[in-house]
Amino acid sequence: MSYLDKLFNLKGRVVLVTGACGQLGSEICKAFIGAGSTVVGVDLKVENKQFDSVDYYELDATNKTKKQKVYEIIIKKYGAIDVLVNNAGVSTFEDFEERTEEAFDWVVDVNLKGVFFDIQAYVNLFDKHSKQQGSIINIGSTYGVVSPDFRSYTDLPRKNSEVYGATKAGVIQMTKYFSAHLADRNIRVNCVSPGGILNPDNPQGEDFQKNYNFRTPMKRMANAEEMVGAVLYLAGDSASYTTGQNIIIDGGFTSW
Repeated sequence: MSYLDKLFNLKGRVVLVTGACGQLGSEICKAFIGAGSTVVGVDLKVENKQFDSVDYYELDATNKTKKQKVYEIIIKKYGAIDVLVNNAGVSTFEDFEERTEEAFDWVVDVNLKGVFFDIQAYVNLFDKHSKQQGSIINIGSTYGVVSPDFRSYTDLPRKNSEVYGATKAGVIQMTKYFSAHLADRNIRVNCVSPGGILNPDNPQGEDFQKNYNFRTPMKRMANAEEMVGAVLYLAGDSASYTTGQNIIIDGGFTSW
């Protein structure tokens, strides 16, 4: 095995991706398929699945009981979950003055409680089945680090919400907490925080893109595939001494 293969080899690793049917989730699944991993995807809307080689399970991110059962099925089927990618996430876009308690709770339940119960289920099964090492990769956001610049939203009603940013900040903090708490189990916990990703199927408004690009040192929004390099790095042996980190991929958006 070559030096690079030793560092970056992910062949045969069992990778579980939550929110596997969304834009970023699908790109993450595609990347691990290309790396030769066994990819398992969970999503509330599995009818949107894109890859025949991914083993999909329908799962509501807020259903703790079913989550534990599905993850148990996956471990019994494949012998392990080597990498858990907590990608499932939602947001709400009405003006905060109109935010309902139901909308607020929904975002918290999926983005924050959902990630916590993913980690809890994973670790409990890790212990139960006497596994030796693991990697948890949470998906955060630049808006867990900085506030949105609302001057960019001139033609885009999907204004980012305070509760989305608060939950993503919570995910980043949980990453740090669990990296310390799980280090003695040889489980690494890290986070990848994307900046604005262009949606080619449903593009953001032209003015928004122009404003966002002006606000970004690299003068453009990201493509979803530009997130996966960090995810692949954190999943493998090249990151064997990397834990508790939040890798921000935003074209420099948070640099000024």
